[in-house]
This record gives sequence, structure tokens and C-alpha cells, in this order.
Amino acid sequence: MKRSTILLCLASATAGACFTLALAERSIVLSSMAQEPPASGRIPPMASPDPSWRPPPMPSAALGSYGPPPTSLATTPQQAPPAALPGWDELTAEERVNVFVYQQANRSVVNINTRTMQSVGLLMLEVPAEGEGSGIVLDRFGHILTNSHVVDGAREIQVTLANSKSYEARLVGVDAATDVAVLKIDAPADALAPIAFGNSNSLLVGQRVFAIGNPFGLERTLTTGIISSLNRSLPARKTGRSIRSIIQIDAAINPGNSGGPLLDCRGRMIGMNTAIASRTGESAGVGFAIPVNTLARVVPQLIERGKVIRPDSGIARVYQTEKGLLIASLAPGGAAERAGLQGPRIVKQKKRQGPFVYEVQTVDRSAADLITAVDGQPVRTGDDFLTAIEAKSPGDTVVLTVIRDGQPRQVPLRLDAGE
Repeated sequence: MKRSTILLCLASATAGACFTLALAERSIVLSSMAQEPPASGRIPPMASPDPSWRPPPMPSAALGSYGPPPTSLATTPQQAPPAALPGWDELTAEERVNVFVYQQANRSVVNINTRTMQSVGLLMLEVPAEGEGSGIVLDRFGHILTNSHVVDGAREIQVTLANSKSYEARLVGVDAATDVAVLKIDAPADALAPIAFGNSNSLLVGQRVFAIGNPFGLERTLTTGIISSLNRSLPARKTGRSIRSIIQIDAAINPGNSGGPLLDCRGRMIGMNTAIASRTGESAGVGFAIPVNTLARVVPQLIERGKVIRPDSGIARVYQTEKGLLIASLAPGGAAERAGLQGPRIVKQKKRQGPFVYEVQTVDRSAADLITAVDGQPVRTGDDFLTAIEAKSPGDTVVLTVIRDGQPRQVPLRLDAGE
């Protein structure tokens, strides 16, 4: 046998072994990635903004007001009033609450399936990969709310409604900073059951909560628990920022629950389930949800613009110190520069070395303002500062407390529009 033939056989055998390994790896990897599809692959085409869309009743983040609370369960053929359900009279008071919440909200929960291509094996062969997650019906126009990590990198997105009918979904907008995405499907209005919105400003530790989702593909599964803590922080998956005001719960959350609603005892959504703390990838009694008041700020912008327009302070960079945030640089012509805030001073000096004269630039950081508070609230990290600024809207004015020349000053700052 010729040497070239032997080499060809060896190469073929190696490729075959790698392909077999890739398929074996795929079966292992996919079981642990049901909640987070691989990031590779192209994102589905973005849907055009819908000029006829009007926001559903959401809580006002600034006022903390409720949208219209549900007074009774809808009497559609798919959803009967509690008293009409078989066995209702035999239920305990606690069981009736569980049933009420499920009947109120389960038809608003959808199953999301994604397809992408994943590179595996020694030869980085691309093989199809699938992911699963949950979503929430926002309105009768077909807008679906979910986590951005559920659809990240997906080439195809399928949404299955409570009536078991599936529709291809288009991506309307994504906000990686809050792990929120909005999809759109072309489904009949009477097949869509929009969720009722609650308020996350008045939540209490110990309050009873309910989660509905599709763990491991088991559609519209209900789990119950309590709020274990409030105001937790989670690192955003791509931006390096932190998502603030996160709700911690002990209700069972598993892969596939991401993007499903967290509900109160009246069946109103108070958050969107997004992550778990676990060493095994399965529920360990520590789950996290994005509060609904955060969603109320983000979702309307995603539907109308496809992105979130955030307020911009015009401060490009800061140094974190023990006493506060030292301004490192300002955006030329930005809000901070117009407000009179000061960054480091560039000092130019001429030096002579023999017959040569040259210019040396040094940075005098002592001239920079030290930010200690925003609207009277202390800020110690860059994330604290951004959180305080992004709670406002473009055009709002905030008052920065700064230390300049050893003396505190109050500097009004009118925020610009940024991204």
C-alpha cells in the first residue's frame, strides 16, 4: 500500500472519530444548556417597530402604581372561574390560592424553543443545538417577553402557546444589560392571553410567590415558595455590569424556567425568573427574578425602538477610590462638561536635554472632581453611579455631590440621551 494511501486512511479514521466524539459531546452539552442556548450563530431578523402598539398596563417605576388589578378570572372556554372547577369546594384555603393563581396566569406562559449551531469536538465541527426556555404574553399584538440569554445566538425561534399551536418568532429587541428580550409572533388575538402586571416596589421578604415555566420542557409547570431576600445583584452575562434589585426566591427554578413569570397571590406578575444558584445546574432552592418595575422601564422601549435609550451623564470614565469616584475623563461637549464638572488637568512642560528641547505631558489628577453622591445617595462604585443615573430619564436633572479643592459642592447635571 502506498504511503499516500495510508495517510489518507489515517486522516479519514481521525475525522470519523472526531465526528463521533462531537456527537457524543452534543448529547452531554445540550442537557445542561436548556436554559442558555449557545452564543454562536446569527440572530434572527429583527422585527420592525409596530406603530400601532400601545403599552399594556404596567406599573409606573417612578410612582409605584399598579395597573388595573384583576377582579375575577376570565370566563373564556379555556379558563373557568374557580368555583366552577371540579373539586373546588373540597380544597383548603391555601390550595384555592394555588389553583386561582394558576388559572389566572398559566395561559399567559409560552414555551420557547431555539435552534442554533454549536462548534464541538477537536475539529470544531458545527452541529445543530437546541435550547428551551419560557416566555410571557405581553399583549394581543403578539409580543412575547423572555430573557435575552434564552434567545441569544438562536437561528430559529419557535413559540408554543397554551393551545399547543407553535409560531415562528421574530426578535423585536434585546437589552443585555438587564437580560431582557422581546419577541413577536403572528398569532390570532383570541389565542393570546396577556399577563396581568403587579408591582415590585412593595414586596416583602416572606411573601408567598408562584413561578410558572417550562422546566426540562415540561410546559406550564407551577412551583411555589416565598421571597427569600430583596435587592440582590446579579452580574449581567455580557456587559460586565450588575442587574440590581433582583428578587431572591426559594420556589423551584430549573433549566427551562428562564423567562417565565414570578407571580403574587392575585396572579399578577411581579418579576421574571432569570437564574439559579446551583452547583449542579438544577434547583437548589435559590432562584432569582428580575423585578417587574425594571421590566416596565425596559420593555416599552424595546417594542418601540428595538433598544433601550438610557440617560448619559457625559462622564466617560472614573477611578474608584475609598472616598468616592474620581473623574478620569469627560465626553467632549457632553452633559458633565457643560455642567462644569472637572476631570484631570493635562500639564505640559518643556524640558531641555543638551541641545534638544522637548515637551512632556503629565496628568494632574488632583484637579479632578471626586463624586461622592447622586441626589444625596452615596455612590462608592461605578456600578452604584450608573444605577443611580439609569433610574432617571434623558432630560432629567440630577444633583451630583463632588469634592473640589477639598470642599463639597452641589453640581446640577441635565442628562443627555445615550445607549
